[in-house]
Amino acid sequence: MRSVKSQQSSYKKNTESWTDDLPVCKNTGIGYSTNQLYREDGNPQEDHIYEDCSCHFKFDDIFYWYAVFDGHEGKRAADFCSQRMTAEIYFSQLNQKETTDEEVKETLRQAFITVEKGYMESLEDLLAERTSLMYDIPEGLNSYEAYQKVPHVVEGINRLNYELSSGSAAAVALICNNKLYVANVGNCRVLLCQTDQNSVLKVVQLSVDHDLKNEDELLRLSQIGINIKNLRHSSRLGNQENTRCLGNYNVKGGYKDFEDLTMATQEPIIAEPDIHGGITLDESCRFLLLMSAGLYKSIEEATRTDQVNKYIAQCVVEQFREQATLTGVAQAVVDKAVRLHHDWYMSNSISHSCTPKREDITLVLRNFNYPLPNAITSPTTPSVTFNPLPTFLNNSTNQSSTLINTNTVDSTVRTIDTTNSSAVKTQTDDGLGPDQKIEAYVDFSDFYRNFNAAKLKGTLPEGLDF
Repeated sequence: MRSVKSQQSSYKKNTESWTDDLPVCKNTGIGYSTNQLYREDGNPQEDHIYEDCSCHFKFDDIFYWYAVFDGHEGKRAADFCSQRMTAEIYFSQLNQKETTDEEVKETLRQAFITVEKGYMESLEDLLAERTSLMYDIPEGLNSYEAYQKVPHVVEGINRLNYELSSGSAAAVALICNNKLYVANVGNCRVLLCQTDQNSVLKVVQLSVDHDLKNEDELLRLSQIGINIKNLRHSSRLGNQENTRCLGNYNVKGGYKDFEDLTMATQEPIIAEPDIHGGITLDESCRFLLLMSAGLYKSIEEATRTDQVNKYIAQCVVEQFREQATLTGVAQAVVDKAVRLHHDWYMSNSISHSCTPKREDITLVLRNFNYPLPNAITSPTTPSVTFNPLPTFLNNSTNQSSTLINTNTVDSTVRTIDTTNSSAVKTQTDDGLGPDQKIEAYVDFSDFYRNFNAAKLKGTLPEGLDF
């Protein structure tokens, strides 16, 4: 299998794409890190090519598109789905007409189904090549005997099976007419960070993790004849870890070949997305995060936290105060996750109790109105107002609120309501007056008194009358 991965497949990504000419959203930052195989000698080494893809396009002033595609078994599926899904949304003309929430959701659903169908059709040449090679294996031989007799044929089939297993998890976000819509398959995540009337920052997970920890997915699998008792203690279904994905022909068209799926009465791994929306974007919406599973899984593994969404949101807020660009914010969060995971592995590698590698990480950050104080120009959008920066208090304060996500209830994040300027001045001593301006520290009253007197007498020097 390692030799197959080293070849990486005959598929090559075109360096040029029609999406290269699409305008990108300037209120977006991207952070990423390639996978890493931890070596005993400390030298960095990738286990495979970088398999993620991402999008952040501004089609027009009311139409934005963001996506993360987390590929596996090569980048073929992620590349195809990224290109085709963008085309499906771009040419949908949702921004050219009045649409209901249900119509937008149906457009997203159809986009997933159409992309899935198109990808499977794109594999016809590979399937024909594999069928031809299989006829070159003499009848009656088992796998070992076949490899001994016609190794080049078996290696060719293995290479094609690797390509046919290429699939992708996906999480997408569409902003249309100031409303947010989210759809996903697999375990990429979408988090919306908002503040309430007390400026308490909350995190809401808008995506659904389609994996074997999801009880709804286990119920769906049991209803099509799969014995889920063993799956509860497993991390993989067929040849992947997700219960839904785009692509992966081998586990869809050939699911009967997998022992844990052979009893299924229909395809167990599907491309039907979970869709949520539309969420009106107002001043409470601070920023949006789309991420591949590598980000939150690395943090979960390294920190053992059961509140990883909150942890990531807090990291983002910290970096908003430190960085000068949105890409700097996103990349700093990714870099922190990478360091955490590497340090965790180095601390535990002696016991051989952890896997010596980390997967690809991609983070797309869309800012709505969270301030970037170190930027020359803080990015804002016309759709929401710009609020002052929330000030986090120490844990010893009494002001708190629950930080929410769709699956769990996290612990609290505490902030001050910055709409009360006197309270901010009292608790942070930042020098702001009641009008939110810095109080004067030089008395110009004598200057203005003499200026007005000279102006009345007509003795004001030429050029000073401003």
